Amino acid sequence: MTETSGPAPLLTDRLRHWATHRAHRPAVTHVAFPGPDSSGVHSTLSWHGLDARARAVAGRLRQTVRPGDRVALLLPQGLGYPASFLGCLYAGVIAVPLFTPDLAGHGGRLAGVLDDCEPAHVLTDGPSREAVERATGGRLPVTEVDALAEGPPASELPRPAPDDVAYLQYTSGSTRSPAGVMITHANVVANARQAVTAFGAAPGRTTTVGWLPLFHDMGLVLSVAAPVHAGFGSVLLDPVAFLESPVRWLRLLGRYPGAVSAAPNFAYDYCAGRIGADEAAGLRLEGVAALLNGSEPVRPATLDRFLAAFGPAGLAAEALCPAYGLAEATVLVTADRRDRPPVTVECDAEALAAGRVEERPGGTARLAACGRPAGQEVRVADPESGTVLGEGRVGEIQVRGPNVAAGYWKQSGRPAGTFREGWLRTGDLGALHGGGLLVTGRLKDLIVVDGRNHHPQDVEETVRSAVAVVRRDRLAAFGVPHGDDGGEGLVVVAEVRRGTRVDGERTRESLARARAAVAARHGARLADLVLVGAGAVPRTSSGKVARAACRAGYLSGALRGEEL
Repeated sequence: MTETSGPAPLLTDRLRHWATHRAHRPAVTHVAFPGPDSSGVHSTLSWHGLDARARAVAGRLRQTVRPGDRVALLLPQGLGYPASFLGCLYAGVIAVPLFTPDLAGHGGRLAGVLDDCEPAHVLTDGPSREAVERATGGRLPVTEVDALAEGPPASELPRPAPDDVAYLQYTSGSTRSPAGVMITHANVVANARQAVTAFGAAPGRTTTVGWLPLFHDMGLVLSVAAPVHAGFGSVLLDPVAFLESPVRWLRLLGRYPGAVSAAPNFAYDYCAGRIGADEAAGLRLEGVAALLNGSEPVRPATLDRFLAAFGPAGLAAEALCPAYGLAEATVLVTADRRDRPPVTVECDAEALAAGRVEERPGGTARLAACGRPAGQEVRVADPESGTVLGEGRVGEIQVRGPNVAAGYWKQSGRPAGTFREGWLRTGDLGALHGGGLLVTGRLKDLIVVDGRNHHPQDVEETVRSAVAVVRRDRLAAFGVPHGDDGGEGLVVVAEVRRGTRVDGERTRESLARARAAVAARHGARLADLVLVGAGAVPRTSSGKVARAACRAGYLSGALRGEEL
């Protein structure tokens, strides 16, 4: 698409353009798996069809709500979701991407978000309507988007201002109660453009293939906003379909040349651990262009395992792209280059604990380089004083750019604690190294034992490696009050593999092994290791370990191994 003079085009401008110039080309495809042996049932909307359905949603909303009202999307993953989201943008209302009430374990979060955003209307589909009305108490008007007739022409719909809020991206709650990040029309267009540039995506040679839920920031931008901005196709599968059989995702990646996708670190470990040699042998991944690894700290060991498992299927090392982002920056902040394999920095563990990145070949602390800023500025600063730190110094990552959000919904005082002199304070820790970014963890998750800093994901990996019965990426390390001097004790809660029987003797043996490994690698004493049953470690709606919730459960006595 040729840029024109004047204001930067909104997503709805892009959608209207592709509906005219690529009317019958595939825009979005949903792949359903009705049974365990299904190869997938594909349903597709063309650009014209996607635009028509979005306009139908907009037409309905224009009859029932006012510009600026919130509209909650309580929809399953499918064709109706992007159409509903874009319909909200067409109508000039504020979309609130959420999930259906049957998402296990997140009913409380859904109720809290609905209470916070106070929607004037709910969009759902026919099969979900009854559950939605129960969840909302019948208090809100509900529209079934799959039953709408044709909407008005795009020329009759309002065009929002770039600085108007387009949607509220509710955070997953891994470190605090969910909060609605206000993403403007200009923010989402800027980040879509940044993502497209970072991955070299273009119509005719790129297709995004995603299972991340569309209420998740990475899922929404990579599977909806970026494709609509640049005019390439998007393929969706349900997160449950991925969790049931992760090979489905990889098969779809191989089916679409130039495939681009994204997932948190745990998903790559999950694939390497769950997909057997026979299934892997049938994969053809030489056409995969980029697999973004982000949303939680990227572990070099995971990159190694994933490439070892699927490199023989043609996956190029250069396709693995460690990245960093957060909802307050719409999503993407940095991404590694695609012309080289991922870069791992081996560091001196003692120096890293003291806040310095010092390369040392064979060092026990390994960090994945998360690339350079994608069309924005990144710096590292002391979280207390705000002093900007130089290369190789660990501090709080701060971001400035056109993709940085305006603040939090109904929390006018919150930006003062989140922004400093125009820079977004991310709450994440990292260091600049070689012109790129190394991410070391969350500021709120940092564990201080005897005056030394420990990042929870490093301790979790040490314990998982030392204790064979522990499930990968089902651990939470955190600090608890210890002694009378205000210090912290180091605790790990870990799920054991399904079907594993753990008695008192085995627990004692596991604790001894874990303590020895933590002492050897981190120079710290592990105060407690709690082994719990599969599914007991709290997780956010996007699948990340919720360490704060786990700590609260431990302190309250709810996580004491009773589930075994």
